[in-house]
Amino acid sequence: MPFHFPLDSQPTHYRHELLQAGLDLLDQGLTVIDGNLHIVAWNKAFLRLLDFPEDMAFVGATFESFMRYNAERGEYGPGDVEELVAQRMRLARRFTPHYTERDRPGGQILAVRGEPLPHNGFVTLYTDITASRRYEQKIQQQNAELENRVTERTNELQASNRRLIIADGANQRITQALRRSEENLRLITDTVPALIGYFDHQEIYSYVNKGYADWFGCAKEEVLGRSIRDVVGDEVYTDIAHHVHVALQGQRVSYEYAMRQPGGRVVYARSELVPELDAQGRVAGCFVLSVNITDLKNAQAALVHAQKMEAVGQLTGGLAHDFNNLLTVVIGNLVTLHERYPDDPDIGEYVVPALKASRRGASLIKRLLTFARKQPLAPRSVNIADLVDETLILLKRTLPAHITVTATPMDEPLHAMTDAQQLENALLNLALNARDAMPDGGQLTIGATCVQLSQAQVADFDVAPGCYVAVSVCDTGIGMDAATQARASEPFFTTKRFGSGSGLGLSMVYGFAKQSGGGIRIQSALGEGCVVTLVLPCTGDNRAAESLLGTQQRLGRPVAERPLVLLVEDDPDVRRVIRLQLVGLGYPVIEADHAADALLLLASVPTVGILISDLVMPGGMDGRALCFEASLRASHVKALLISGYSDGDAVSAAAAADLPLLKKPFSAIQLQHALDGLLA
Repeated sequence: MPFHFPLDSQPTHYRHELLQAGLDLLDQGLTVIDGNLHIVAWNKAFLRLLDFPEDMAFVGATFESFMRYNAERGEYGPGDVEELVAQRMRLARRFTPHYTERDRPGGQILAVRGEPLPHNGFVTLYTDITASRRYEQKIQQQNAELENRVTERTNELQASNRRLIIADGANQRITQALRRSEENLRLITDTVPALIGYFDHQEIYSYVNKGYADWFGCAKEEVLGRSIRDVVGDEVYTDIAHHVHVALQGQRVSYEYAMRQPGGRVVYARSELVPELDAQGRVAGCFVLSVNITDLKNAQAALVHAQKMEAVGQLTGGLAHDFNNLLTVVIGNLVTLHERYPDDPDIGEYVVPALKASRRGASLIKRLLTFARKQPLAPRSVNIADLVDETLILLKRTLPAHITVTATPMDEPLHAMTDAQQLENALLNLALNARDAMPDGGQLTIGATCVQLSQAQVADFDVAPGCYVAVSVCDTGIGMDAATQARASEPFFTTKRFGSGSGLGLSMVYGFAKQSGGGIRIQSALGEGCVVTLVLPCTGDNRAAESLLGTQQRLGRPVAERPLVLLVEDDPDVRRVIRLQLVGLGYPVIEADHAADALLLLASVPTVGILISDLVMPGGMDGRALCFEASLRASHVKALLISGYSDGDAVSAAAAADLPLLKKPFSAIQLQHALDGLLA
């Protein structure tokens, strides 16, 4: 009658075959190279993924033969074949851990990870990371083949058992050889960067490799003989129990799950359960093959967040121009009305609040543009210690007495390349958020230090590796849960009661950090306060750095005579407001609503002295092109660009044409200063 040994009591060659079969079923390719750089073990996925002929792989084949095969078919690019092979052999002889990603012909991407073995040699894992979909398709294609292979192998091993019992002397020698082979294979499986295990039909573990035990924070011996629920915990078992039950019914399953480690970090794994059938076709247990996908999940989450922020930023930048034009009309007309009736109390009662609200709207647009990274910055080398000290003085005067404000001492001078005013605003926003999180009082601490972010650390801030100044604002407030942290940087998202905040504080800090070439990280938990860390590119000192956007043009002396102004603006309401401002300043004005009419007026009215043009206009010729054409036809005419766009593109366009730019909405005084600078 057919029978089935428990895994611990079965002959060693049986366990050897099971482990080898499990490795052959990995989607990852596997090779084991000894200290003399000869291949001693491999699996079928290795040959398939790297497109090697099967006859190349045999025990004792040289590692160099595979390198030469790749070099001759152009896998390593152009160059001398011998030199390409020699380079890789030199690296292999170091026997050090290594990881690389290779682009293969046809668009396939392979991740190659190698780990050294105790006495030289190394085990290498080859993973196809082209797409998750392709990964799933390959798993489905192997279902039927796997079931047949396990059944056939089980029958073969049972027949071998009977033969070994008859030939006792031969059995002793074979058993010893298999024991040595099992020890080597166990060493290999413990080194492979994958989680491998086996549990029986009662959900009791009878084998795990070191990676599997480490994943659950146990030693291998502590896992064996225990149930799945006991090892993984109730929370994880609730998530995976359905998949376990399906696998024990004889169906191969794949799934992903999340697990919270003792320190609070959430990790993710992708697992596959492969049923093992006995001679009667009943499920004896399941192989567990798992891969740590935490880094992949974190990268996907960061990408989704960045795409969402970019989409909101693009929408904000696009709307800013229209809002600034509207505010130009509103503010301009309100100012004119107030100036015409300065002594009328009824007019003042309605106009003054409307003006204040309109200017708050203009300030709101500027903050939105800061979030969208479209607000021009004036970066320079800033002494962070001095700026923190100045901010500290302001905060002590601003925050209530029951909040203690301190700064962490800085052991060395710190200079960052940033816009000092925007950084001060960012710290003020963070401090006000901290104040609202400590209604009953608490401790607010501002600190700064120089950090060297490595490749492994930059994911927290979404920046490139390098030297940064890290400025942190720490409070002892109520903290945030994970859901709130995930949305904290979104514009208009706020946990404050209605009317108590715009929800732009953290989003403005986020936009300022990204535009400055840095990043932001929020660390918080409910009841444990919050730490917001801002990293900015560090620099030498403020004597060597200059502003990236140039210095402001100094104002000249007011001109005695006002030259004729040609005003070109396609929006009639905006054009009317600016014309009234110019007339009020004493400038005669003629108007045009597009570039073609403006050029005709320039040709027919030679007394035009100043050209004021909107940057963006219909008709195929924008303001920059108009000013250039005007300089060719009338070189004496001074040009000034105006724009509702406050982004870097508008500034760059004006700078490229060597033209001053005045951003909407602007007051008559700001217009006067711009014209004075133009004529100085």
